[in-house]
Amino acid sequence: MASPASSQAIPGGVPQPIVKLNQAVLLGGVVAGIVFQQPLVTTALFFLTLGSVLFGKKGSLIFLIGSKLLAEQNRNAATDDPRLVRFNNTIATLLLGFAQIAFLLGAPLAGWILAGMLGVATAVALSGFCLGCFLFYQFNIQRYRLFGQGSKKESRN
Repeated sequence: MASPASSQAIPGGVPQPIVKLNQAVLLGGVVAGIVFQQPLVTTALFFLTLGSVLFGKKGSLIFLIGSKLLAEQNRNAATDDPRLVRFNNTIATLLLGFAQIAFLLGAPLAGWILAGMLGVATAVALSGFCLGCFLFYQFNIQRYRLFGQGSKKESRN
């Protein structure tokens, strides 16, 4: 999911065209799953995002494909912080994972609501506002308020 503030390249970052591709795949998969009432589509999305959560860019099939297909666009593109992209993929994976649990427990409505929440978030992100990015930055602000720079001070001693 795209970061609203990324206007320059971050070394080791994820190029924006790949971030947009990830969002489009998630949105398309969720919409297809809902339209065809096929939970297996969301299962496939779950496993697709799980690799990127566990292994970062190296475990992301979308990143690997996007790196090859969008090589020219990626060259001069702005990039997102890989921690932010991983955070957003973690949220997506959790929503899809909980949807799978709901489907397995015989609660398809709950499963589609969870998958739909991901669909709405990715649609909004493609439109320009990244909810996951907002949560990531709020989390970091609150963590700083609670713990300050204590971890850096402790590592110096």
